[in-house]
Amino acid sequence: MRIAVVENMKETPLGLVGRALDGAQADVTIYRPYLDGILPSLTDHDGLIVMGGEQNALDDAAHPYLPDLAGRMLDFGHAGKAVLGICLGSQLLARAHGGENRVGGHREFGWVEITATPEGQSDPFLSAAGTAFAAFQWHDDSFALPPQAVHLARSGTVAHQAYRIGRASYGTQFHFEVSGAVVNHWAETLPQSMDAMHPGWREDRAAHIAAHGARADASGLALARAWLALV
Repeated sequence: MRIAVVENMKETPLGLVGRALDGAQADVTIYRPYLDGILPSLTDHDGLIVMGGEQNALDDAAHPYLPDLAGRMLDFGHAGKAVLGICLGSQLLARAHGGENRVGGHREFGWVEITATPEGQSDPFLSAAGTAFAAFQWHDDSFALPPQAVHLARSGTVAHQAYRIGRASYGTQFHFEVSGAVVNHWAETLPQSMDAMHPGWREDRAAHIAAHGARADASGLALARAWLALV
């Protein structure tokens, strides 16, 4: 199993997705186009994961590789290969398939309750987390669902939390890869960004991890393994 992972900025650990990849003994190649513009080829990989990032999905002027990355996600999906877009990745997947990107005004931060739609409850990926689960959020942007997308999950404040296009192209606005360990890593490496999103949360993170971490870890790992089963 050959998996390409695209990072869009530093400090984007694979977390629970990485644990699932290790368990599946996947051959993982990391791409960092924000540094060199290099993207994975369709022929060299069986699946594609696109991680989050601080930029918005339309920030082509500062990040000129973004249109090509969206196109590459489209190519993988059209080839029947599994695609996973997380946070910014989900916004780029929506862009690739004709969904409107909505920049700003959709802020969520910290662990948030996610509810599966009826379609999500029967989906081979989303259903692995159950009908309701907690997942970490760190975003201010959102998107309209592409015309062909199947809506899989929502939160109380942002409707479009997960969707599927075709056989196995998935976008999740939430960071199901994030564990308590990843949160602590971000608190050390991105303290100013975290404080700007939610002042005081970083200092109180131990209580948040205790309240939500174990449940979110279980659902996040289940989702990661379910996506890998579709590769």
